[in-house]
Amino acid sequence: MTYNTLAQQVKDKALIDRIDACGYQESWNNPGLQGTAFAQAVRNLMVLPSSALAWPVCIATEAAYAYAVASGKPDPGGDATVITDNDILAAVQANWPESWPPLGMPAPPPATI
Repeated sequence: MTYNTLAQQVKDKALIDRIDACGYQESWNNPGLQGTAFAQAVRNLMVLPSSALAWPVCIATEAAYAYAVASGKPDPGGDATVITDNDILAAVQANWPESWPPLGMPAPPPATI
């Protein structure tokens, strides 16, 4: 594990897309999260889930990603055998923002999709 690998991981489009998919699903379907301000912002396309959740997910799955890179896997972020959907879900749920926007920060501009 290196900062280089972690920097590569957080920019992995396939992984970021999976984090966003998980975040959108949680914002609509998780009764414990869907009432939060972050979930409302996600559903209203004001913020991409990955803007708040990519780093926590990448840090939680860093070892698996680094191993896949070292092993020559061609698409570690998109490969569900490297980072499982359950790995992403667990990190998303554990790091779901309690408030939005973060305290002391202005609201971010609307997300563009």
